[in-house]
Amino acid sequence: MFFFPISDVNATKKKPVVSWIILISCILIFINQKISGYHFEQKTILSFGMIPSVLFNIKQLSDNLAIIPAYMTLISSMFLHGGWMHLIGNMTYLYIFGDNIEDELGKFKFIIFYISCGIFAGLCQALIDVNSEIPMIGASGAISGILGAYLILFPKKDIKVFFWFFIFIKIFRIPAMFVIGGWIFIQFFSLNSSEDSNVAYLAHIGGFIAGIILIIIFRKKISKQSKRLTKGSLPNSD
Repeated sequence: MFFFPISDVNATKKKPVVSWIILISCILIFINQKISGYHFEQKTILSFGMIPSVLFNIKQLSDNLAIIPAYMTLISSMFLHGGWMHLIGNMTYLYIFGDNIEDELGKFKFIIFYISCGIFAGLCQALIDVNSEIPMIGASGAISGILGAYLILFPKKDIKVFFWFFIFIKIFRIPAMFVIGGWIFIQFFSLNSSEDSNVAYLAHIGGFIAGIILIIIFRKKISKQSKRLTKGSLPNSD
């Protein structure tokens, strides 16, 4: 059995320029990783991936690998991916859900939101084993934040889901609350097996929670700004 979201039924007012830039950047960086050879790819992952023991100054990278400060890898790691399925999965979710969050927040706030979710997700994963020497890469922490925000803003919007079970193939429309709710349930359920997996489930959960908190904060600020603008545009009663 296989099912996967392929699009949403939720039009935007503006083009999601930032989401497209992130998506294209991740694809181009990944292609460059692959065409440059195995050794270059490994060096890139070690230099720009987030390594907990290096982040917390427990271990040091060699001079030829320490290209940027360790704290910056919390951001650079978001643009690296380990394989085609890793990349395709993340970019599909960004394509489906990112445009609506960018449309809601605006470009600048969306950048702040995206990076903040990714950083928080990375820290959540790093803190469970500060001695780890395994690089953490991928945009899934930041994209998990987008899913959290989407759940708060558009819980009843339909998501088109591709479903395949043997010879049965169909595309269903399912409300976002069930699609995203099912996804976050899987992340919590999979935590027990995270030690035997290369998937950073805690980063997904951390990013998701960060997205919920941040979208509530941003929405309150947007609401206050809208009220000020509305009051300012009202004609004087004199």
